[in-house]
Amino acid sequence: MGKGIHQLTFRCTAALAVALATASLAFAQAPPRQDVGIPAAERPNVIKDIDIEQKLDQQVPLDLAFKDETGRDIKLHEYFHQGRPIILVLAYYECPMLCTQVLNGLVTTLRPLKFNVGQEFDVVVVSFDPKETPGLARDKKAAYVDDYKRPGTERGWHFLTGSQASIDAITSAVGFKYKYDEAIDQYAHAAGITVLTPEGKVSRYFYGIEYSTRDLRMGLVDASANKIGTLADRVMYLCYHYDPSTGQYGLLTMRLLKAGGLLTMATLGTFWAVMIRRERRKAYAS
Repeated sequence: MGKGIHQLTFRCTAALAVALATASLAFAQAPPRQDVGIPAAERPNVIKDIDIEQKLDQQVPLDLAFKDETGRDIKLHEYFHQGRPIILVLAYYECPMLCTQVLNGLVTTLRPLKFNVGQEFDVVVVSFDPKETPGLARDKKAAYVDDYKRPGTERGWHFLTGSQASIDAITSAVGFKYKYDEAIDQYAHAAGITVLTPEGKVSRYFYGIEYSTRDLRMGLVDASANKIGTLADRVMYLCYHYDPSTGQYGLLTMRLLKAGGLLTMATLGTFWAVMIRRERRKAYAS
């Protein structure tokens, strides 16, 4: 039986070594210091100024002109002064990675929430790519209204496109700093959502791609009473996709690769420990 334990130990150790080597290879392929926690001054040039600067109590200009998902010309004030707070999402509809995760995370958070979009609050998604069209906005809205699975709430979802001037005004108001990389036709940007009061003032920020339903509910309740929250913890997710011309990954991609490698190692390590204990118990029982 002791021989069996040694053989199992050898097999598990070998598997763990393979996982460690694989994870190390993934880490080695990353450009140095590309991580979400590094200071802005130390980031690569293309994402050096990317940020979500918290501007609590800042008024969003409500006279900004956009087009909704039907192509109709609207102004932001149409969605305010109805006594309902607004969840503002700044994204672009053809984003290859992070924007979709932000919207997916928002819908996942909203499903358990007893509040309904279009009744207790609205969701306004604004594309920060001035080249995008109402057709793209329409398709995105259809997908997320369907994913939300609450019939009759589509009137509370608004997917907008607009001019560079309107985009600059709204992103500046909420502190959303992004950058376009012409070489790969992608935007580098951070991930998060902003809760606005019914009067259009910044009430609270939620960073990342996953949000607590309880915290978001409290944020909406506070915003509906025109209360301004406190500064949010800044755990930044930065979107900058894989660049085949350099063979390098961007920030979020490398974070996911590292997380996957660590998870693999942790899983194998746990499996190893459990199997060793099980074999020892069998040996003692015999």
